[in-house]
Amino acid sequence: MQPARPVPSFPAGTPSPIQGAPPLPSVTINVKDYPALDKVPPTDSEMVKDWLKKIDLTKAPAIKPTGKDGCDNTTFNADQIAKAGPTGNCWWTCGGCTREGDVAFCPNKGTWGASFDDGPSESTPALLDYLDQENLKATFFVVGSRAISHPEILQAEYMTSHQICIHTWSHSSLTTLTNEQIVSELAWTMKALKDILGVTPTCVRPPYGDYDDRTRYIFKEMGLTAYVWTIGSAGPFDSNDWKVVSGSATPSESVNAFQKILTTQTALPSGFIVLAHDIYEKSVALSINAFLPSALKTAGMKVQSIATCLGLSPGQTYFETSKLPTPDPPAPETTESNKNSGHDSTRNTPPPPKNQNNENGNFEKNTSTSNTPYTGPYTTGWKMSLIFTNLFIAMLLSSQHFGI
Repeated sequence: MQPARPVPSFPAGTPSPIQGAPPLPSVTINVKDYPALDKVPPTDSEMVKDWLKKIDLTKAPAIKPTGKDGCDNTTFNADQIAKAGPTGNCWWTCGGCTREGDVAFCPNKGTWGASFDDGPSESTPALLDYLDQENLKATFFVVGSRAISHPEILQAEYMTSHQICIHTWSHSSLTTLTNEQIVSELAWTMKALKDILGVTPTCVRPPYGDYDDRTRYIFKEMGLTAYVWTIGSAGPFDSNDWKVVSGSATPSESVNAFQKILTTQTALPSGFIVLAHDIYEKSVALSINAFLPSALKTAGMKVQSIATCLGLSPGQTYFETSKLPTPDPPAPETTESNKNSGHDSTRNTPPPPKNQNNENGNFEKNTSTSNTPYTGPYTTGWKMSLIFTNLFIAMLLSSQHFGI
């Protein structure tokens, strides 16, 4: 693989690709203006106190924070695990429970809502380069700490029409935090993204997919829609690229995991969303050399951003432009399989954000009275390790048959 091209430069004042959005702001990030990187932000700052006044936490479900290790912590988390289903706390981590408005798949069959978590990073440029060469758009779930560390890459993502969503400030498991800490995680990320892009996303992916009805309530109060990933009959649609980075899986095992997803998705009455990452070189190499090429070679497969697969215009995914007139989303395909499956492919299409921003782009309190639970540096060169990883994957794919 050739080194990634240098990051495109977008001067301050460059018009946004989104109709009605403000021009690109100047990037003058002073890290002292933000919380410590990769740590849960404090809740006692005047800024956070002001945010907390704008939402109503008094009606949040009385669900206590979980302990670490989620479903594996069967002692401390025993009660939450027992109540993880739709009649309880709807804890997605343990069983994949979703509510109406949550996004876990694309409505139409044969559509992959491509997304990448945890960036931007120095590994992101190669992925952006590949997507550009293939004329593809994706969704990037951005960690606030990474955003202020690589603002020029984040701007490149946005200005080249990729969808930007929130992935919290510190990448902590949200159900382990207090209500106020969750608000701080989200609000600081929203501020960082607006400072860099001039717009504020309306979409969020909870780290590790860790959210429940308490977390979901806070998302709603802040006008955010939760995006996770698909769970099929054979399990979650997880590429396991993160396991390759940690050493708990080989590249071939990750490639096999993705190929299994491409095989099992054919049985779904809908499209799908996969967990993948752009924070590490190895995970980006897997996407560039295996996942994306394999999907593009699959007959009839469409690779799109999640917003596009949901039928949303770019403006509908940011607070500053969500009030503008937008086209209706396309009707989902109707087939005999989804007629009889009980799977409603419209169920996870999010409504327009209930919390609209004021003229300053700050979120305003949700005035809905319903509390009924839902039912349903680019761089000019690359490290040698990335080159060796690419070569390894190329040899792997040439020696084994993964349908690529």
